[in-house]
Amino acid sequence: MAPNPANNWESAYLYNPSAIVVDDTVWLLYRAQDSNKTSSIGVAWSKDGYNFTRYNNPIVNATEPYEHGGGCEDPRVIRVNGTFYLTYTGYDLHTARLCLATSTDLVNWTKYGPMLLNVTDVLYNWQDPLASWTPRQGWSKSGAILNERQPDGTYHMHFGDSFLYFANSTDLIHWNVTYDQPVFAPKLNVWEQALMESAAPPVKTRDGMWLKFYNGVATGLGGYTPTQYSTGQMLIDPVNQPYGPPIARLESPILQPTSVHEVEGQVDNVVFSEGLIQFKGQWFLYFGQGDAFLGVATAPVQP
Repeated sequence: MAPNPANNWESAYLYNPSAIVVDDTVWLLYRAQDSNKTSSIGVAWSKDGYNFTRYNNPIVNATEPYEHGGGCEDPRVIRVNGTFYLTYTGYDLHTARLCLATSTDLVNWTKYGPMLLNVTDVLYNWQDPLASWTPRQGWSKSGAILNERQPDGTYHMHFGDSFLYFANSTDLIHWNVTYDQPVFAPKLNVWEQALMESAAPPVKTRDGMWLKFYNGVATGLGGYTPTQYSTGQMLIDPVNQPYGPPIARLESPILQPTSVHEVEGQVDNVVFSEGLIQFKGQWFLYFGQGDAFLGVATAPVQP
């Protein structure tokens, strides 16, 4: 999908789509920017996973003080008991705040505001190790929620854009950060040393584990282009290590920038995944290309 010049709210750039299947239809929630680079969230739907019809108006846009200036960014959606739960970033050009909204139809949304008011992230500066742990009070992004209650009786979420952090909730509305072990997954591989963010919400495997896709940014180590965004995978054991670290992680990314829209864009060398669905015998992974267009990669579902 490309920007739509007929609608100013999505006329400049498209980013980072989330996806969910409802009644044999793929619903795609995506970040869009207008001519002032203010972000809103749009929705589109498809019967084949490739060709989409767009809703003409944004479904989530900047209405609150903590969203004014930057807007509403980077949606991730799950469904639990008939209700859709959407995490997104509200950005006022100063502080990014992970926010929550709910819906029963994917078009009309009720906002609940910032999810993690007292969280402290760090500004990880790989170019200056002495400044690598600068605190960022109230900064939170990229929340990916597991769509089932876990063995400890709570719902789990991974969030953050310096490292992957952990939070849990009993009702999917009110969230707590577990500070006894807040870093769920530290940086490990050479292609993720500058930044780590959740991709799509994790999916449950046949053996009861959770497969988590995530995005990483390279520093130039290992032959990767500096600031290159790629997508990788890790595996979560919900019984023995639910709060981290992951029990396995692929050494190399599964998705890297290769096409012209990914190598040269608003930001060069970017693939940023946020949507993963199983649909008609295929896995569909939806991602942003160069912070400008939307793409999809597919793989067959193993029998």
